[in-house]
Amino acid sequence: MTKRKADVLQQKSPAEFFAENKNIAGFDNPGKCLYTSVRELVENSLDAAESIGQLPEIGITIEEISQRRLNSIRGIDNHERLDEELYQDFETDEARKKRLAREAKELEKLEKTFSQKGDNTALFETKKKELEAKRAAAGPKGAKVFYKVTVKDNGMGMPDKDIPDLLGRVLSGTKYGIQQTRGKFGLGAKMALIWSKMSTGLPIEVRSATKKQTYIAYYKLDINIHKNEPHVHIHKQESNPEKWHGAELSVTILGNWQYYRAKVLRYMRQIAVITPYAQFRFYYKAEDDKNSVDVTFVRRTDKMPPPPKEVKHHPASVDLELVKRLVASTTTSNLQSFLYKEFSCISKEYAGRLIDEMRSGADVEMHPRELNNKQITRLHQLLHEAKFKDPDGSHLSPAGEYNLRLGIMKELHPDMVATHQGDARVLEGHSFIVGAAVSIGGQDIKPGINVHRFANRIPLLFEGGSDVITKTALKRINWAAYKINQGSDKIGVFVSIVSTKIPYKGAGKEYIADDMDELVHAVKHAIQQCGLQLKVKIMRQQAAREQKLRRKNLTKYIPNAAAAVFKVLQSMAQAPAVGSKRRRLQEEEDILESVAQGETVEATLAQRLTEYVERIDTDMALEYQMQQGVADAARQDLYLMPLAAQHEYGPELHSSVCVLKLLQPV
Repeated sequence: MTKRKADVLQQKSPAEFFAENKNIAGFDNPGKCLYTSVRELVENSLDAAESIGQLPEIGITIEEISQRRLNSIRGIDNHERLDEELYQDFETDEARKKRLAREAKELEKLEKTFSQKGDNTALFETKKKELEAKRAAAGPKGAKVFYKVTVKDNGMGMPDKDIPDLLGRVLSGTKYGIQQTRGKFGLGAKMALIWSKMSTGLPIEVRSATKKQTYIAYYKLDINIHKNEPHVHIHKQESNPEKWHGAELSVTILGNWQYYRAKVLRYMRQIAVITPYAQFRFYYKAEDDKNSVDVTFVRRTDKMPPPPKEVKHHPASVDLELVKRLVASTTTSNLQSFLYKEFSCISKEYAGRLIDEMRSGADVEMHPRELNNKQITRLHQLLHEAKFKDPDGSHLSPAGEYNLRLGIMKELHPDMVATHQGDARVLEGHSFIVGAAVSIGGQDIKPGINVHRFANRIPLLFEGGSDVITKTALKRINWAAYKINQGSDKIGVFVSIVSTKIPYKGAGKEYIADDMDELVHAVKHAIQQCGLQLKVKIMRQQAAREQKLRRKNLTKYIPNAAAAVFKVLQSMAQAPAVGSKRRRLQEEEDILESVAQGETVEATLAQRLTEYVERIDTDMALEYQMQQGVADAARQDLYLMPLAAQHEYGPELHSSVCVLKLLQPV
């Protein structure tokens, strides 16, 4: 028998862990890796610009790089194949015949479709080219395409000496306080650097300058995954005559643009919706220029939301380990100061009451580090059992109704849009705010409900079916109650949730929990408020359409009605006046006389009928609008400036729509 080798205890660095479990950070496959790299770099740039109150201007470039070109960059010779059968893209004669037959069948089907529709040569050639481009893009089996992703911003930049640690050391950064942040894991560009190291082996290139720097710091570096340390290849200083400040990062990775093209462009469009104060220039540079994409998302406003603020821990949100860590790191000298300085929503007086309730040998003047494990456990228990004020949400930074509406109008051009931002609410000791918008119509919107989800002002594009926003929009809203047809109308539902702790679900944090009543109610309420606003607008539109149709129908019969009435009047004018009623009418109304003398003709009657229809129609529309205004709008005082310097008001005159006080001279 052979002896079993003893197990060796091993440790992994944070970089090593995320490299082996990259799907946790959204790096599931080459296509998703490309998408996530773009997203992380763009969101870093937004944070960098907003932190200094700078309107963001961000350039995103994705450059396609073939395997042959990548080999040249890496200094590897491109050899001709000696044994074709070794390679994944080898195609047997039988497989080639099947492929050609399938392509011929597709072309035949396309030709048959256009022959049935009639002669449209230009459109047929366009579709044929699209089919050929799709085949070419698919490429041979096993072919890999690489991409150089470059993102440049005008933000605060990174200090020269901190760049290696900020980019080359996992779980080191500036966003680990209790604060609303865009990041999900705090990895940022580090995960893109790890993926670059794994897929191409090429280092990341960084150019950065702060406002105080007179030069641009240039780095070419990668990460030692095993040690979780940066490895700097090149570090130098470049001149900065234009006094540019910001950061420019370039990373070369394996990706898949063909299958994730729509996701990347959709992300760019949605980030432009939620940040209309930013300007984005997106450029995809293909090796074949005809497949390149160049899109600019222009800035619509210069009004930015206030930056989020860092806050202290709320007592209801802390766990036992966090309490121990705060006790060990506090700089306060006694327990009372520790409670009201390290936690939010605890006053000095309330801290004293909590300590009295603790008992367990604790007192007000006791130093926090003197607490033993039992006393800390009792303190943690009390923090979760006692009642505290809810955080007010002033530290949060929602996009706001103004920016959300502008973003939607800028990118979608809807027929109508309604917005609502709710009050701050609390979930497990963390405050959150829900903002929503509902649009009807617009560009590139499919019939039905189109849900757009945002968390801390970033779009969520994956696993939407399980998200609280999607479930609420599809299952918990009675759209018919708001005069909206869920099946045929083009409905855009935009919901943005901001919080110091978004309740994500799943390893990749791609959707928000649907099992928290407070959050469900907040999302539902925000969408319903938008629905109520749209209902008023839709009813007014319907009334306007009905008014137009009614006028059209009445106007259509005016010529016939005028001719018939004129014929009757002619007959009456020619006949002698018989009876007292006829004589009295003829004396009071001289219309028969004017008809007999030719002063009133058929055209006169038609003109009078037209004027009457327009007057009645206008009166009915005005009455409807006044009723709607009283029912749906808040009442407010209106004043007219008197001509005389001295005046007084008369008695109140009441009507169904207003109360008047007439001005009277003194």
